Amino acid sequence: MKKAELLSPAGNFEKLKIALAYGADAVYGGVSHFSLRIRSGKEFTYESFKEAIDYTHEQNKKLYVTVNGFPFNNQLKLLGEHIEKIADMNPDAIIVSTPGVIKLAKQIAPHIPLHLSTQANVLNYLDAEVYHEMGVERIIAAREVSLKDLIGIKKHLPNLEIEIFVHGSMCFAYSGRCLISSVQSGRVPNRGSCANDCRFDYTLYAENPDDGTLFKIEQDEGGTHIMNAKDMNMSSHVDAILESGVIDSLKIEGRTKSAYYAAVTARTYRMAIDDFYDKKYDAKKYEEELLTTKHRGFSDAYLVQRPHERNDTQNLHTAISEGTYEVSGLVLEDGNHFMCKYKTYPNIEIEMIVPENQEVQEAENELGKIFIKEGKPTIVFYKIITNTDKELESVHSGYTLPIKLPGILPPYTIMRQKI
Repeated sequence: MKKAELLSPAGNFEKLKIALAYGADAVYGGVSHFSLRIRSGKEFTYESFKEAIDYTHEQNKKLYVTVNGFPFNNQLKLLGEHIEKIADMNPDAIIVSTPGVIKLAKQIAPHIPLHLSTQANVLNYLDAEVYHEMGVERIIAAREVSLKDLIGIKKHLPNLEIEIFVHGSMCFAYSGRCLISSVQSGRVPNRGSCANDCRFDYTLYAENPDDGTLFKIEQDEGGTHIMNAKDMNMSSHVDAILESGVIDSLKIEGRTKSAYYAAVTARTYRMAIDDFYDKKYDAKKYEEELLTTKHRGFSDAYLVQRPHERNDTQNLHTAISEGTYEVSGLVLEDGNHFMCKYKTYPNIEIEMIVPENQEVQEAENELGKIFIKEGKPTIVFYKIITNTDKELESVHSGYTLPIKLPGILPPYTIMRQKI
């Protein structure tokens, strides 16, 4: 059985490195032009994106570039130039959304594989066949499709790769085809600038058409979150997904999310995939670990049940993300320092997670102690000393100087504290 790929978001170069370090086989990202995540795309220039592709290839892993926006006529010349620049960097695939962009990409960069974005809303083998005949090698299926239907697509098109989302934000609209931000703020979701208006508080009214009287409908004092979807979490179904034998890539959403999110989701789904093939799958373990990330509540979305069969996919109470841990710090590439991300005090035990296939070496000196407690890497600082030898009583997020570690830790090790 061919091992399925784990595909993680790369919102910037640091998150790309972290996702790869924590177990992703491939990452996806892009510069801001024609990407559906303009904000994360601005983290990359053409020069730094080329560096990112080269770095990924040095790790013997893959990078797929997002060109999945919906262009207007006056952008087509720029789009062609953009595809040409990207193609010269030799990414492993270009992710596109529309038939016209597929045609243009095949003309300009016939040597680069094409992946079809979830924005194309492929739900059946007829649509998949049309795109496959146009030159698409992989479809990223609509989030609303069932595993049963994906099995049917693979049966009709055995050479077409299928990628599915397994984790991340869910859109209120059909596979991201939303216009709410356009109406309310002029930000066009299908061109990369969604304002997440579906997460807002809303106040609803019922009107008596005879006299125009309005009655306020309240869920609570804050109004209602009628359009706020829970986040997708398919960790308890990875075994069924892989047992089907038809899924080539498991994709995690979240280019605009934190470095901690990139690390934990990659690490957890890496465990789930590897545990399945090693016949030691444990859904509870993955679910507990994913609860440490910020989220809007979880559901297992629509892969195993149809949308109309569900009544638990909306969070009607709050759009505030929740998680069981706060991130304390991120170890720098030198392994000798960390940057504070929350708050760190002396003599407090702090749990750590480390990148894939890395071990923590125990150490103790005047700065602190690194040790294993109940099977978990742990650190406690006796003193908080900056790289300029200044001693602090404590350090908080926003502090710009690196803090010395009592021993060498693997780069991108993450410190975290329970809330």
